[in-house]
Amino acid sequence: MSLSLPVECVDILTNAEGKALATQHVDDGVHVVPVSVLYVHEDHLTLVNFFMGQTLKNIEADSAVSLAVWRGLSGYQIKATATHYTDGALFDEVVTTIADTMPERTVQGVLTLEPHTIFDISADRERAGALVWSA
Repeated sequence: MSLSLPVECVDILTNAEGKALATQHVDDGVHVVPVSVLYVHEDHLTLVNFFMGQTLKNIEADSAVSLAVWRGLSGYQIKATATHYTDGALFDEVVTTIADTMPERTVQGVLTLEPHTIFDISADRERAGALVWSA
């Protein structure tokens, strides 16, 4: 599967000033955490798990997530399905990359997000809430 995301969406994803991941648990409600590392691949997005305790518990119970990314007053909400990995080729690749770029951090796992819809969350009356992309 190829995401074929709009160029402007990929630009903000790869150069975002802010990123926040929302999960939900039936007992604990909505949980939102900042995200520091995000990679855009051809068929998914990858987030690095440095210390996602409650987030992982929520994903185990319900893999539906929402990722908000923004730069300035432009941004997107990505609704996706998340999967957590602690081994495998992608995990090994991320561990190697992080060891080179952020040696003070320890990778606990990686989350892959398979987007199904993307909405515009820009501070613009005409764009805010508009569907940008759908799988």
